[in-house]
Amino acid sequence: MTPLSDPEKTDIRRHCGYPTRAAGGAGGQAWLLYQQSGLLEHRMNTLVDAELGIARRYLAALTNLELAVPRAGDSLDTDQAAVWTRNRTEPLDRLALFDEWRRRLCAFLGVHPGPFFPTKATRLVV
Repeated sequence: MTPLSDPEKTDIRRHCGYPTRAAGGAGGQAWLLYQQSGLLEHRMNTLVDAELGIARRYLAALTNLELAVPRAGDSLDTDQAAVWTRNRTEPLDRLALFDEWRRRLCAFLGVHPGPFFPTKATRLVV
């Protein structure tokens, strides 16, 4: 199986909450960021074939989940139509599901969520 491509690695970094490789340090804690992101880079570069397959399945699922979040806004203008009533928490539910799968990817790779991973305190106002 072919190693992860640069776009796949970029998506993994992004989903795991790590900045781009071109980004500068994180203030006075740059050494910690480099240590954490170094581990992520090592893991991405040394996955065996079976692990590559799993990582790619995570990426496919995360792409679908990520795209579903903004689509949840398509029905925000309708509160009730005939017997249909929109789920007022759908955007939050979709975002929570997306973030849960991002956490699972981090756990699979054996890394902590990065400094740009949203905390549970992050709220989407609907």
